[in-house]
Amino acid sequence: MKKFILIFLFVTCEIAIAQSFSMSGKDTINFTDAAGKRQGKWRILNSMLHKPGYKDDQVVEEGKYIDSKKTGAWKEYYPNANVKSVITYENNRPNGYAKMYHDNGKIKEEGLWKNNRWVGDYKLYYENGQVQQEFKFNASGKREGAQKYYYENGQVMIEGNWAEGKEAGVVKEYYENGDIRSEKSFNGGNIDVAKTKTYEPKKPIAKKEEMPAVKEAPPVVAAKTEKDNLGKVFNGEGYWKLYNVNKQVSKDGTFSKNRLIDGKVYHYNNDGILTRIAVYKGGKYVGDAVMEEQ
Repeated sequence: MKKFILIFLFVTCEIAIAQSFSMSGKDTINFTDAAGKRQGKWRILNSMLHKPGYKDDQVVEEGKYIDSKKTGAWKEYYPNANVKSVITYENNRPNGYAKMYHDNGKIKEEGLWKNNRWVGDYKLYYENGQVQQEFKFNASGKREGAQKYYYENGQVMIEGNWAEGKEAGVVKEYYENGDIRSEKSFNGGNIDVAKTKTYEPKKPIAKKEEMPAVKEAPPVVAAKTEKDNLGKVFNGEGYWKLYNVNKQVSKDGTFSKNRLIDGKVYHYNNDGILTRIAVYKGGKYVGDAVMEEQ
């Protein structure tokens, strides 16, 4: 009988502890404390965000909160349920290792994100999984040291050294078949034309399918919250370098009738991470620029 009572008391105690633990939010999901702050693990469903392309019961992102501030690794998902990004947070800001993915599940880019810029080793990937860019950034977010670009077949396209974000020394360019294409000498980002060497390919280069014609850029109209660094309101004409509400560069270039003619458009995700820099020339999108400090 005493043994039974001891077992009963032990089980009762365990249940009470479990209930107390659960009420504290430590083993629950989407827990809000008495002060209205999010604590512990959260799964953010689309019914809470209403993003296009997702079902209401679909998880859009998940991770841990401390006092309503994101902390640790947070995952975001595409509508097809593949992982879109895994970003490390500290005090509700991205600060740590970050990985972004293509919607086919293959990695898109990865590196260390601090103070709203890439630092250290960084890689960008093609959709087939091949490395596209292999950079090194210094603590200021500028490229430093050995840098490489690759073709989609894995062959090196460009290689050289950078210092404080500028080319330094000899930068080599290659044809897609691996033959050397040019050797260019730089000093502080300035090319020495007299020392530039160009070469014809030794092996024949396979012809590639013609790229589709680029589309004209839609009119770029700045939001009311976008201003230059002196607070001047955008009027749609001439040169402008505009900033968003987070004091990040949003658009930089020459405008005419609200349309970006020559310049760049900076794209960020909801957490302030720069995801791409679209380049426009003559009012047309011509590709993406290397993501460095703005």
